[in-house]
Amino acid sequence: MPEVGAPAWDARAGRGGVVMGRVGPYVQLRPVGGGREWDVRPEDLREIGLAELLRARVREANRRSRGELL
Repeated sequence: MPEVGAPAWDARAGRGGVVMGRVGPYVQLRPVGGGREWDVRPEDLREIGLAELLRARVREANRRSRGELL
């Protein structure tokens, strides 16, 4: 499991975030630009590199600019 504060990818949701911790059997991720955390099963989680992290940031910014709720 990536450490708290590390970027990670939720393969099931198809989005990246920052590891915030664990709650029960789940890892909690927060969107890269901030926002509401979501739960991820450990088997759906993987570490991501810089390019993927940047894509996740752009994706979150685009969602916010369109007014989409997460």
